[in-house]
Amino acid sequence: MALHTDCKNNTQKTIRLLKTARGQIDGIINMIESDRACVDISSQLLATQSILKKVNVEILSNHLSRCVKDSIEHDSEKVKRAKLEEVVSLLNKMLK
Repeated sequence: MALHTDCKNNTQKTIRLLKTARGQIDGIINMIESDRACVDISSQLLATQSILKKVNVEILSNHLSRCVKDSIEHDSEKVKRAKLEEVVSLLNKMLK
């Protein structure tokens, strides 16, 4: 199944962000091994968390606009309810 151009762009963006986060984690490990200042390490951890949150929002947004939308248009009430409960569960985890 071929991806639409916007899906490919989202996938490429998501992968680029995750690779950036991975690079930052490697940098954080080096900072800890080099006994860098705790405040500097914490700052880098916050930056990495920010990227991961952004990726999660992108993935969830994509899920809502494609999977949940498709379910609402085509599935039974039971499946629709399950999809919505799935999203609510993820949102609850994100807000903790």
